[in-house]
Amino acid sequence: MPKNVLILCTGNSCRSQMAQVIWQELGDGNWTSCSAGSKPSGYVHPLAIEAITELGYEANNLTSKPISDIDFSNVDLAVTVCDNAKENCPILPAKIETLHWPFDDPADAVGSHEEKMLVFRQVRDEIQNRIKEYIGDQNA
Repeated sequence: MPKNVLILCTGNSCRSQMAQVIWQELGDGNWTSCSAGSKPSGYVHPLAIEAITELGYEANNLTSKPISDIDFSNVDLAVTVCDNAKENCPILPAKIETLHWPFDDPADAVGSHEEKMLVFRQVRDEIQNRIKEYIGDQNA
């Protein structure tokens, strides 16, 4: 039976969305993933979708949703990917392992499309490396 990971962020539009897709892909059937936000933006940032699809991952069904939509009864792991989410995270049941992996918010990037994409790719790659490391440690 796969383990379930919940990735939490503030807006649930960039980092948590990218982490959700990457975790699902790298989890290779051993993990399922979902994401939510403490103050969801209501949309998934187009550059986050672009950064994910560059890896060949599917990103069409992503939605920005509030933490209140999550059923915590089958969550095994919760990962906060920004400091604000860590501070505003609901009290999670004790059985849920909780990790805090803060990443810069790529939505703050300025400049041309390509300059912004460089930031999104950098954050995406940092997220992917952290997830690979975690899953590798779990399988060791």
